[in-house]
Amino acid sequence: MSWIVWLIMTVPMAFILYMGYYSRRYIKGISDYLAAGRLAGRYVISVGDVALGLAVITLIGYVEARYKTGFSMSFWENILAPVTIIISLTGFCTYRFRETKAMSLGQFLELRYNRKLRVYASGLRSVAELLANCMCPALAARFLIYYLDFPQTVPIFGLEVPTFMLLTLLVISMCLFICCCGGCLSLLITDTIQGFLCYPLLIIFTIFVITQVSWGEVVVPVMQNRVPGESFLNPYDIKGLRDFNMFALVVTVYSAIVNRANWLGVGATISARSAHEGKMAGILGDWRAVFGNLLYILLVILIIASLNHPIFAAKAKSIRDTLCEQVLGEVVIKDKELQNRINTDLQAMPPVDYVIGGSRPQDAPLSQDKNMDTPHLELVKKHLNTTPEGAAKYQEFFTLYHQMMLPVTMRNLLPTGMVGLFALFILAMMLSTDDSRLFSAAQTIVQDCVLPFCKAGVSPERHVMLVKITVIGCGIFWFIGSFFMSQLDYVNMFVTIMCSLWIGAGPMMLFGLYSRFGNTTGAFSSLISGMVLALSFIFLQRYWASLIYPALDANGMLPAVTAFFEGCSAPFEPWIIWRVTPHKFPINSIEINFIIMIFCLLAYIIGSLVTFKQPFNLDRMLHRGIYNTDGENKEQFKWSFRTVINKLIGITPEFTKGDKAITWSIFIYTIIFRFLIAFVLVAVLNIFWPWKPEWWGTYFYILYLAVPLVISAITMVWFVIGGVTDMKQLFKDLNNRVVNPLDNGQVEGNVNLADTAAFAEAEKQKSDSNNQN
Repeated sequence: MSWIVWLIMTVPMAFILYMGYYSRRYIKGISDYLAAGRLAGRYVISVGDVALGLAVITLIGYVEARYKTGFSMSFWENILAPVTIIISLTGFCTYRFRETKAMSLGQFLELRYNRKLRVYASGLRSVAELLANCMCPALAARFLIYYLDFPQTVPIFGLEVPTFMLLTLLVISMCLFICCCGGCLSLLITDTIQGFLCYPLLIIFTIFVITQVSWGEVVVPVMQNRVPGESFLNPYDIKGLRDFNMFALVVTVYSAIVNRANWLGVGATISARSAHEGKMAGILGDWRAVFGNLLYILLVILIIASLNHPIFAAKAKSIRDTLCEQVLGEVVIKDKELQNRINTDLQAMPPVDYVIGGSRPQDAPLSQDKNMDTPHLELVKKHLNTTPEGAAKYQEFFTLYHQMMLPVTMRNLLPTGMVGLFALFILAMMLSTDDSRLFSAAQTIVQDCVLPFCKAGVSPERHVMLVKITVIGCGIFWFIGSFFMSQLDYVNMFVTIMCSLWIGAGPMMLFGLYSRFGNTTGAFSSLISGMVLALSFIFLQRYWASLIYPALDANGMLPAVTAFFEGCSAPFEPWIIWRVTPHKFPINSIEINFIIMIFCLLAYIIGSLVTFKQPFNLDRMLHRGIYNTDGENKEQFKWSFRTVINKLIGITPEFTKGDKAITWSIFIYTIIFRFLIAFVLVAVLNIFWPWKPEWWGTYFYILYLAVPLVISAITMVWFVIGGVTDMKQLFKDLNNRVVNPLDNGQVEGNVNLADTAAFAEAEKQKSDSNNQN
């Protein structure tokens, strides 16, 4: 690897780590460490979220999904816009959660149910969060190995140490360093710097992709070249798509409603200098999301075009050969003879002789079962099936092949200087997301699993030390989990099923806020059902190829099992198709997620009704009626055109003219342009006048490239100016503030994180709640 690449990677990262260390001087109390002193402005939070939103795991998952489905499903995903708006309009879950005055999800659970549930649920949430994210450093390390072409092992003192282990350790160590230096303040400062780095990188990659592939001559023909039912462009011709289809969209909508309150009590805007600044940071985040999505789409376009268009056939063959060679080096690392035999056969294969739209049999449109990757996959599968663990090895190969397609392709397409810039971009994404997730998990464990047992409380110094020790413990958990959580499904699906451990919280939170019959038994039933089912399905997915399928085959049970799965899925085909194969569990993670959600809902309702004694006093918990002791006048909402519009877009008396302009711009872009015009109007037109594939190509070019490019150019200048101004103000406020002499973590002018009055009120209500449950 060139020294230029090393220089581009190491110098900026060294500066970022130094700034994380530099922030230590501003830590004066617990509020600084946990919430950056509540001094952050909207643009610092928004710019920092640019890097935070661009996660390596998200990027790999996005490329995996779009490589299988193209852009067709993106059209139907616009249906989520009104669901989001209705949830926002009614304040579904979030408004009632604020009414409880609970300062964390754990405190709410103790208030609504009891302390045992608070500790158990908070611990389960932390485990689910850690398991879902423990593959993040592993993916980042593996990404760098494939992208920078590192060897699979490195000799150290005569021992062959896996490079994967060393890089994973390095990745986690960098995250721990920043978390332990200054906590939330370090995260805020370093994420903002990384956000500034992402903007020029977007310009460079945009220019590169545009100059490499032509939308009309390359991208659209590749997208059109699909069999009926698996279109990459026409959203009305997707019934044959598997894994990422309309059923997945239905599950997403259902989950958005039922699991709305699952992650309440956490969020990046806790460091905002005021509630209004935090709200505006969230609104600005909608514009920031356009930037991130554009970058993802550009990379998908480059991958699909370069690996599937005939003009890149020779280059694509070289990329696939290299990818197979690297993956085989990891999957069958001990069998060098087998590796060499497979690599020799791969090298002997000629480039695919294919013409888009040709009349020869081999020029037939591509599909999920037969495409440009099929010859390589089939050859590797043929060789691996000659080994005792062939099915399991091929399953692992298949997964890594698609996960590592992005880094290997980018390494072979980018010039030297851009190789270093893309590596820097990956490191920035890794650091900004992994350190934040580590810190979030540690906070939850300390706040809701440890502190409730400290009757006399803890000092600010000990509190900070507890969080640091927990962060280190979570880092060790990640390091170990990176080796044992072998991921054998698509990345997005893996995260989904890991989060299913916590999916039982959906009914617990939803009915806890809105029902009077729900009780502790129902909550425990839902949580335990979700956890048991999730663990069972994880076992089935992990050991299907190596243990379960061979056992079924050896005992003659395959015909019965096959009939069962096919019979269950038959009424729902083609959206749900369960087929028993030796390589992969028949049910994918999205379907597993839906099954668990239904069982958890039933478990909560049945458990609560069976043990129901008397209705829960919701008015007391929500401080309504005679329990409204804070003097706040909670007027009944009056439905009118004006109040609905104000409620819809979230404008309050605190909004300045500039704030209103920003909010209205988001509303016009999201609802009027993206939903009503680009979705509803287009959907209606296609009912009467179906579009040609070429028209859909123009549609996606305008909606997903041209318009986002213009928006990103404007917001880039806007956010950089605002971010620099807010960063200067942040350091000025950190230098000029006055710290409470009691050093209890409270800064004058800011809210104390340990509001004793609120805790006292919660304790009082909790006592009454426990008596009713």
